[in-house]
Amino acid sequence: MNETDLELSDGRRLHVYDSGTDDSGTDDSEGRLVVFWHHGTPNIGAPPAPLFPAAAPLGIRWVSYDRPGYGGSTPLPDRNVASVAADVRSVADALGIDRFAVMGHSGGGPHALACGALLPERVLCVVSVAALAPFGAEGLDWFGGMAASGVASLRAAAEGRTAKENHEAGAEYDPAMFTPADHDALAGEWSWFADVVGPALEGGPGGLIDDDLAYVAPWGFDPGQIVAPVLFLHGGQDRVAPSSHSEWLMSRCPSAELRLTPADGHISVLNSGAAALNWLAQHSDHR
Repeated sequence: MNETDLELSDGRRLHVYDSGTDDSGTDDSEGRLVVFWHHGTPNIGAPPAPLFPAAAPLGIRWVSYDRPGYGGSTPLPDRNVASVAADVRSVADALGIDRFAVMGHSGGGPHALACGALLPERVLCVVSVAALAPFGAEGLDWFGGMAASGVASLRAAAEGRTAKENHEAGAEYDPAMFTPADHDALAGEWSWFADVVGPALEGGPGGLIDDDLAYVAPWGFDPGQIVAPVLFLHGGQDRVAPSSHSEWLMSRCPSAELRLTPADGHISVLNSGAAALNWLAQHSDHR
């Protein structure tokens, strides 16, 4: 995995990850399907190492970056979910990538959907795993089924930056937001999350705060705009982003399907990630 810093025209910096080049800069990516990974909250952008064995035989090239305010990327005050599209376009242009698939988990799901909606000429297909729906979505009990700690965190965000900052100053990790299946996954191969959560918080909660403020503000796009094929993957026991959110999103996207894994939670649903990669390969016309 090669890591570089991309300087943008507005003076910001994005920290980029790319499996298509090695540390010497040699590009071995010709003919490979590019999958842009969109990370969750709070994570840095390193692509999901537990899915590498499944991605290799599919010839997948992983590309990703730290969202603004995380890791090596400059903060972008008052960013919304739609802001991701311009950053992804900049990364793709810098790497000479024309078309690509997108995949996001948790907070990365809305950002993957934004790319599908706002970059229709470039996005081949979309996988959204365990994502939230837009705040205040019509007909959706947005907080229904969500762990109490998540409700408190996102209600604070809905009250504005000061309330969210005050909440985070006293917030503690709540193991009850994860199911027993989640805890098993975190004790197994998805212990990988320790590699992306810790670094995301080393500089403080700024990235997390900006993420949560963006989730409860207008997203800046309509998921119904997406014309590329979309797969929603969700665990039926999810306490972080209840599965009703993906059900709502699927009903608004004309080209979408939903795979609900009834026994899974927010993390264990990623055990179906290899099947989602196969779906991406099947629905991509990149070759």
